[in-house]
Amino acid sequence: MQQERTFAKKIMLFIKGLAMGAANKVPGVSGGTVSFVFGFYEELIYSFRKINLVAFKLLINGRFKSFFKYINSQFLLLVMGGSIFSYFSISLVLDFFLENYELYVWSWFFGMIIGSIYYIGKDFGEWNSTNIISLLIGAAVGISISFLTPAKENDNLWFVFLCGIIGVSGMTLPGLSGSFILILLGNYVLLLVDSVNVLFNIITNVLSGNFKVFSDPLKMKYLKIIAVFTAGSAFGLVSISHVLGYVLKRWHNIVNAIIIGFITGSLGIVWPWKKKVYVTEGETFLFDIDGHKIIKNYERFMPDILAKETAIAVLFIIIGISLILGIDYYERKRTK
Repeated sequence: MQQERTFAKKIMLFIKGLAMGAANKVPGVSGGTVSFVFGFYEELIYSFRKINLVAFKLLINGRFKSFFKYINSQFLLLVMGGSIFSYFSISLVLDFFLENYELYVWSWFFGMIIGSIYYIGKDFGEWNSTNIISLLIGAAVGISISFLTPAKENDNLWFVFLCGIIGVSGMTLPGLSGSFILILLGNYVLLLVDSVNVLFNIITNVLSGNFKVFSDPLKMKYLKIIAVFTAGSAFGLVSISHVLGYVLKRWHNIVNAIIIGFITGSLGIVWPWKKKVYVTEGETFLFDIDGHKIIKNYERFMPDILAKETAIAVLFIIIGISLILGIDYYERKRTK
């Protein structure tokens, strides 16, 4: 599964990591779908599975070169490095566009997911009754998740650790948005907005030589929360990948059929025409640490087909589909 890569391919893999990281932060979009479409999903699962007892024995015995080769470290560093960097760069740009051009961003995502369904399904093979049932089960679960009611915020560290395990599932399970699941759990703002912003603030202060931030109890609270969340995410990545690696190896087509169904079902979450429902106490809005209203959920509606913005949104859907079809065309041409 490990591959020798040219410098150009390493850069491209890092860029794919950026895309996956940005997708993971957006509620409704799955980083796993990005990895599936860009063709490195199975290597991602394979690499995470290599973080096991054998790897720890190599590390403890000081066999660092063997350890890094065993866990496919070059691949992991490029992909995960891109994902982490994205949280403090690309995803901030994405946040800007979501804030100012929300309908068109969601339309673009919606189109890409439609294109992804074609991309994943075109080489599936035989659609027998077992695979069709698996497809329908995946679609039913995806649709059901989009209608769940969000819970309230909970900063209990055990629950935060659990959120890390569940939230990271979007990276390993195509179609399942970890960010959307965190909204349902009530902790999206706490873990992916407030804590990330505080961590960035602490890092910038430390780099400028200001260590007084460590005496701020509020910042230390958020630092503890993101540390526990990160630990839960790391545990989830490894544990879920081991399970997925096992089932992919034994029931490859069934798992892929469920994934296709799940991604299809998740289209309801990414439906472009929706409005934000904010958290309130009585008639008062609640705000996050940066003064933004806290999103509780989304209410979906049908668009006005004669409106100019609807036409532009449809254009962005077509652009999203075309982007995935273009990637498919490029891949087929390159492998001929």
